[in-house]
Amino acid sequence: MGSTDLEAISLEAAAAGFSALGDPVRLRILAELIGGQRCVCELLEEIAIAPNLLSYHLRVLRQAGLVEGSRRGRWVDYRLAVGALEDLRRSRRRVPCERDGDSGSGAAGRACR
Repeated sequence: MGSTDLEAISLEAAAAGFSALGDPVRLRILAELIGGQRCVCELLEEIAIAPNLLSYHLRVLRQAGLVEGSRRGRWVDYRLAVGALEDLRRSRRRVPCERDGDSGSGAAGRACR
């Protein structure tokens, strides 16, 4: 696999991560998990949404690699995935962007800083 293939995979993973951050409920879930591992039952109490909606949002966050879960009896405990938010922060540096006033002048190849 060449470096451009790895970059494409990395950008796809970053896109999935940023997409997952685009919902206020998922941001609240992440805010709750910043304090440490939480049981689904605790998240339900804090966020006050229907259990099926919480499951959906947790699945989106898991698929994006932002959270991890572990089963404990009939409950699942969730925690932030180690380094996931830092990886997203670093990935934005690799995303090509267009600077104001630079359109058409090769700016698409530069990374935003």
